[in-house]
Amino acid sequence: MHRSDLKLSPVSSKGTVGVLATVSFTEFLALSFVALVTIGSPSFAQSQSAPMPANAQPRSYGEGWECDRGYRRDDDACLAVIVPENAYGTNRTYGNGWACLHGFQEVDGATCLEVVVPDGGFLDPSGQRWNCLRGYMKVDDICLEVVVPDNAYLSADSYGAAWLCNRGYQVEGDTCVAIQVPENAFLNASSYGQPWTCERGYFERDDTCEAVVVPENAYFDDASYGPGWKCHRGFSESDDGCAEIILPDNAHLDRSGNRWECHRNFQRSQGRCVLND
Repeated sequence: MHRSDLKLSPVSSKGTVGVLATVSFTEFLALSFVALVTIGSPSFAQSQSAPMPANAQPRSYGEGWECDRGYRRDDDACLAVIVPENAYGTNRTYGNGWACLHGFQEVDGATCLEVVVPDGGFLDPSGQRWNCLRGYMKVDDICLEVVVPDNAYLSADSYGAAWLCNRGYQVEGDTCVAIQVPENAFLNASSYGQPWTCERGYFERDDTCEAVVVPENAYFDDASYGPGWKCHRGFSESDDGCAEIILPDNAHLDRSGNRWECHRNFQRSQGRCVLND
């Protein structure tokens, strides 16, 4: 028998004699493949059972179909997206399927209302809200003009005060009053605390600047604390002056030069340096 022919022998089934059939080997394999695909492929069966609905088109890749632009899939149908007035379709598979035009704002996911910009305001670049112009401040749904008092200027800070006082003035209620700078002082740049600082050689006392009096055996010290002077090396502060340091036996001046300490192997006791036991 040639390999290309396949003979089926008569087969008996419940007493009935089967019919002899001769088919080509190639045709047999083709029929077997079609039967396998038809029975074993769910996608094939589904495509046969769920035909493409109206307002749909075959997918650009893979199997199945997808809705046309402006339609949304709902089970096995494509329903039209209802685009409200002052909106446009986005053709997105998520969200509402539409978005409001520039200058309109979405309300309750159903309508697009015009953004009403009050006097003294401008439409935000997003097109969905508004902001106030410089020189105005937002109060509820309006922009109120900022009233700048004398000796003040508009602030560039969008969160702090709407205006600030000029240099040399300070806020007092809704006005800017001149800062009273005492003699021998100058305005500082501090935004808190005392707005003025005493000049070098002076120290603050009772809102005035008094001259620093440097005692004998001392020198001027411009530290922000202390009396404004320090004693020379070998002298220590005493009352309002500098007293000479008298070193006891076995002692020397410490690192500061304004105190003394005992030599090694000696310890301080009642103003003297005694040998350690």
